[in-house]
Amino acid sequence: MTTELNPAAADPVQPKTSKRKRALLILAAVVVVAGLAWGLWYFFVARWHEGTDDAYVQGNVVSITAQIPGTVISIGADDGMKVNAGQVLVQLDPNDARVAYEQAVANLANTVRQVRGLYSTVESGRADIAASQVNVQKARADVQRRSGLVATGAVSAEELAHAREALAAAEASLSSSRGQLSRNSALVDATNLANQPQVQAAAAQLRAAYLNLQRAAIVAPVSGYVAKRSVQLGQRLQAGTPLMTVIPLEQAWVDANFKETQLGKMRLGQPVELTSDLYGSDVTFNGKLGSLGLGTGSAFSLLPAQNASGNWIKIVQRVPVRIQLDPAQLAAHPLRLGMSMSVDVSIRDQNGPVLPLAVPAAPVLATNAYAKQLQDADALIGRVIRDNLPTRG
Repeated sequence: MTTELNPAAADPVQPKTSKRKRALLILAAVVVVAGLAWGLWYFFVARWHEGTDDAYVQGNVVSITAQIPGTVISIGADDGMKVNAGQVLVQLDPNDARVAYEQAVANLANTVRQVRGLYSTVESGRADIAASQVNVQKARADVQRRSGLVATGAVSAEELAHAREALAAAEASLSSSRGQLSRNSALVDATNLANQPQVQAAAAQLRAAYLNLQRAAIVAPVSGYVAKRSVQLGQRLQAGTPLMTVIPLEQAWVDANFKETQLGKMRLGQPVELTSDLYGSDVTFNGKLGSLGLGTGSAFSLLPAQNASGNWIKIVQRVPVRIQLDPAQLAAHPLRLGMSMSVDVSIRDQNGPVLPLAVPAAPVLATNAYAKQLQDADALIGRVIRDNLPTRG
């Protein structure tokens, strides 16, 4: 009896082999597609971006210091408070400065009156010279008349001698008057009362005393938020003592530390996208590349690396890159100094320069919080001078 065998039942390995081949083909296809997708992504997207998470928020930290010695009698702001430019932050005891100010006012008033006397002395000196010239002419005429009469005996020689002595006295008086006028004129020549040197010196003393009185109130040079307050009530301060800091958060920027191998295609003005650890991916900040650092961190460190001595291992250095942020976004989502940021720079646009080509046309930072003090001092000086001029009836 003959039994026929089923080929499929006789070779059970064949189905397993075909399944393995199919799985390998699918895996190879997935790898090829993934590699192709990655290549396309890199060619069209990734190669035009440089990123780092070694980036931190930085900003201006305005130190508030005392300009004159004094004792603290009030503190106008504490940590975390918002202040405006010109707002009084610390008030010092103004009594000593006020006494010096009042003395300077009196000194200027007295100097103006003394200088007025100098101008009057010059005018009277000119009148004295005119009178002395008349006396000299009269004495000279008397000598001439008597000289002709001595020979005839009408005038004695003694009388002629007296006339000559009177002429010498008149000439000496004229010479003295001219010298006195010259000395007085040297103090007021080519000047008016306001720009006379003695008045200007007294005005400068008053200006300094007025400014010291104003500086007893220590004001904020910029608007911002108070941090690091160290001043205490009743503390005796010396000029230059740090009191607190004011941070204008709307002026914050980001310092991103890129590897030197990432800087080749970076240009000023390139767009940047940033995310912070504070807000996460929910908030994206838009900025632009403001400047490329001019040295690595190690080059500007307190103890720079000495690679010429000992064993040397090459380490890829990092260079700080400043990224400017949008003030409107900072106002909507404030950042604090030192916070971590993730930075992505689009390097597709290569038209910008690596280094800035123009110099600043105006100060980068400025304040006018102290300008009014000097204007008020000049107005005060003008008022004191006017009050001590002669009144006209």
